[in-house]
Amino acid sequence: MTEFAINGRFLTQRTTGVQRFAAEVTQALARNGLRFRLLAPPGAPDRLGDVPVEHVGTRTGQSWEQLDLPAASNPATLISLGNTAPLRCGGKRIVVIHDAGVFDTPESYSLAFRAWYRTLHLSLPRLGAQLITVSEFSRTRLAARLRLDPGRIAVMPEGGEHVLREPADAAVLAKHGLEPGRYALAVGTRAAHKNLGALQEAAALLAARGMVLAVAGAVEGGVFSGAADAAGTRLLGRVTDGELRALYENALCLVFPSRYEGFGIPPLEAMWCGCPVLAARAGAVPEVCGDAALWFDAEGPATPAAALTRLLDEPGLADSLRAAGRERAALYSWDTAARRLMDLL
Repeated sequence: MTEFAINGRFLTQRTTGVQRFAAEVTQALARNGLRFRLLAPPGAPDRLGDVPVEHVGTRTGQSWEQLDLPAASNPATLISLGNTAPLRCGGKRIVVIHDAGVFDTPESYSLAFRAWYRTLHLSLPRLGAQLITVSEFSRTRLAARLRLDPGRIAVMPEGGEHVLREPADAAVLAKHGLEPGRYALAVGTRAAHKNLGALQEAAALLAARGMVLAVAGAVEGGVFSGAADAAGTRLLGRVTDGELRALYENALCLVFPSRYEGFGIPPLEAMWCGCPVLAARAGAVPEVCGDAALWFDAEGPATPAAALTRLLDEPGLADSLRAAGRERAALYSWDTAARRLMDLL
């Protein structure tokens, strides 16, 4: 009997940062020699890279996770990498909860979503699950919200080198009328904590200098208004991994205004691509980026526009940020994350 099983529900979900984490860690665990069964609902793909997928049960979604998965995984230790796990399970459970966002930034989630996640996150450790998170910031916030000793929550990192796996697809620049070095890139969604509305002044500054703010991700036009008019902002929608790499590699910088992150993959992806990072000093992002980013306030007087002005006007700053970013990014890889998880196991 295999000692470990991985909850493969993420294989049937739309890919965001959490699903990216689960997929990358699962493949890195296999590369580093961990033997496990990857269990997934009907309809999931047959393989994840080189890892075979075992389809179990008849249900999908939460019902599959709560009702089919426990029996299929028992008696192995079940590893759930994406915030959710069965409340009751015959074997041991290890659950990665990425942040305390459903408690700390409730405005970013629907009532039903945050009610279910709060129930899960409060109940799992009390029903015997062992918790892991992705940063010291998240450990502190989860311990406070779940009323746990921080020592009960382990920490493992994330990675960012996946962004280099696909060749850069530079056609995305021509598609959206972008010129190398003449746009700042933002990556995010319409979720409130992503704080993209804080970039209005920055978009106006760029427009005044003949540049644009390019926004990649599921963002609606209503996120921006006023100064961020059509001349200053390009909404790119969802992009492929190859397109995202090209956007990072050709951007003036990444501007990351999020006011709450359990880790923050986009700044790390940018650093892997040699793209200077300007970021809000909030959440776990300072912990991840250290001195390799140019900081501004998520909500305060030191604005993204002020940081952009400094980047544009200070000779050599962009090059120093590129060099520092590459050095910092090398500390974070998916193999490093997998080996940390294996040490915890």
